[in-house]
Amino acid sequence: MTEEKKEETKKPAEKKAEKEEKTSKEEDKSVEKEEKKEVPKKFEELVKSIENLSVLELSELVKVLEERFGVSAAAPAAAPAAAPAAAEGGEDSGEKSEYNIELKDVGDKKIETIKAVRTITGKGLKEAKDLVDAVAGGPQVVKEAVPAEEAKEAEKTLKEAGAVVELK
Repeated sequence: MTEEKKEETKKPAEKKAEKEEKTSKEEDKSVEKEEKKEVPKKFEELVKSIENLSVLELSELVKVLEERFGVSAAAPAAAPAAAPAAAEGGEDSGEKSEYNIELKDVGDKKIETIKAVRTITGKGLKEAKDLVDAVAGGPQVVKEAVPAEEAKEAEKTLKEAGAVVELK
């Protein structure tokens, strides 16, 4: 059989497996390129340890570091969005046009509060629950730079769920 006929007779599953193998090889090459970046000597051991961790172990490490230092891995992405909103608020002496919705206390109906947070943010159940649970450590921003009308509606929804909310 010639190569062309072999190619024609391959099953779709075999073709898919070959395509995935090619993609995997390309990804390996890009990883190799990234690995060539020089790591400062003081971090070499740490980087080697992290490279040997599984994805699950890395996830656990991130959670431990977040709890240990009181930070969130998602915070840097949200910070730039908050800066322009703060600048606009400082210029306007009248009523603000945008608010940050801050959850201060969950109240007695935790499940209702989680549902309300999911509705307002569009987050999944786990993310909403994590945010609500984090309120035990201090107030949490549910959503940033929300138009006034939407913020008031969200505040109403959260208060109906039994939560204590503040618009900032």
